Amino acid sequence: MYWADELAASLRGPQVVNDSKSPSGTVHVGSLRGVVLHDAIQRALIGAGLESKFLYGVDDMDAMDSQALLTPDAVDRYMGAPLSRVPAPEGSSAANYARHFVGEIFFRTFEPLGIKPEFYWVSELYAAGSMDRFVKLSLDRADRVRDIYSRVSHVERPSSWLPIQVICEQCGKIGTTLATGWDGATVAYECKPDMVTWARGCGHEGRVSPLGGRAKLPWNLEWAAKWGLLGVTVEGCGKDLATAGGSRDRSDAISREVFEVEPPRNIAYEFLNIGGKKMSTSKGQGVAAHTIAEVLPPEQLRFLFLRPKPSQVIDFDPEGDTIPRLFDEFDRIAAATSGREVKGELPADYERLFFYSLLDGKDAEVEAAAFRPSFGHLALLLQIPGVDIPERMQVEKAGPLNAQENEVLGERTASARAWLESYAPERARLVIQRDAVPAEVGGLDETQKAYFAALASAAEGSRPGSGEAWQALIFRVATDTGLASGRAFGALYAAFLGRSNGPRAGWLLASLDLGFVIERLRAAGQR
Repeated sequence: MYWADELAASLRGPQVVNDSKSPSGTVHVGSLRGVVLHDAIQRALIGAGLESKFLYGVDDMDAMDSQALLTPDAVDRYMGAPLSRVPAPEGSSAANYARHFVGEIFFRTFEPLGIKPEFYWVSELYAAGSMDRFVKLSLDRADRVRDIYSRVSHVERPSSWLPIQVICEQCGKIGTTLATGWDGATVAYECKPDMVTWARGCGHEGRVSPLGGRAKLPWNLEWAAKWGLLGVTVEGCGKDLATAGGSRDRSDAISREVFEVEPPRNIAYEFLNIGGKKMSTSKGQGVAAHTIAEVLPPEQLRFLFLRPKPSQVIDFDPEGDTIPRLFDEFDRIAAATSGREVKGELPADYERLFFYSLLDGKDAEVEAAAFRPSFGHLALLLQIPGVDIPERMQVEKAGPLNAQENEVLGERTASARAWLESYAPERARLVIQRDAVPAEVGGLDETQKAYFAALASAAEGSRPGSGEAWQALIFRVATDTGLASGRAFGALYAAFLGRSNGPRAGWLLASLDLGFVIERLRAAGQR
């Protein structure tokens, strides 16, 4: 069974799926992994006949802290203030910093991916008093909280420590305050100038009710409080939070022992790495989610996150061949789902993988059978002046494209253009040497030149139209003439590009007029 189906089969009764994000700056594409995984869980639950809803929250009561300071978006003078009270960057129409980076940018990537959770803002939960009972329980049972920190995570808190962060009445900061007393109704606190290195408190001392949004719980308690308030039954988290004795273990224990609520089912998931390095909003590392969503169409972006199991790391490098290979693998899974024979081993659950990669509501059988142009071929065609791409695709399909296929073509053409502009390696960029046979052909040996003549004759007889057909012909003629395939490809790149490397040769030749290819092969064979 696909992992999401297996999870759904193990659950009973109504379900609430939850995910959340702290809006500490530009959100990188790795943050979408949790969003897509939780959406797949929601779809699996509904498919299993279970009543379910999907919530997505923004932890906008978090302080603008040292993590935010490391991003280029930070507003230095508001360090320590709740993110919901930090102004949006200059030029933004959003109400605050959190609403800008999550509400105005990150959330816009959800709907194109077919993801439509119910959104909530933690600052509003506090302001409405919804979190008040959890705040009081935390303060009344502070001894239990301290014991959990010590027992579960070996983090020692002094006996005077209270699990609450008050918003200073004088300077409005929350990251610089220390609670010093709780009398059952109000909290005494100090706004300390040296509480943290990344923000400076104003020195004010006061006493205030911690209810109604005047204070917030530390993150582990807030996480558990949201589970109890919202009735969350399923919520995964990144591997860094799920380590033994880590944040998830602390929150699970707090949920059970402080709030007396059974914590939700956890699905720990691995990171998405860029060039082998973990992406990090706090360190400014990675590719922004909204940026990569402009290069990858929704279904390929979903596929990126759903192809590996949640426990597997995803290595993603948009500047290499990862994006073309992702399209190729998606097309291979689609072909297999439609019943066509494909090369290579398939995942045991490939049909469900394809289903969950589609936008919700699409017919998997119809989608699987649709004609899809090769991404690499489109990238080649875009670089050749005068090519009518829709017309060329009709030739490849051997018939007119339907409305769905035209939509896919438009998406992929835009993606290939964006990839060429931003991420394509140099070998994927090309200039066809049309005017004359390149001088580099003079350095080829007689077996390679004989190969040109044999390939020209074979192409004239079989008239290959697609990249796959050309690729098969290139290999077959190389075998027939006793030429190693690597030397055959090198010869073709020399004849058409004037260099020793290039994109996949079959798709390169398919992007050119057949008459020109045959003429160039014969001319190169005579040099």
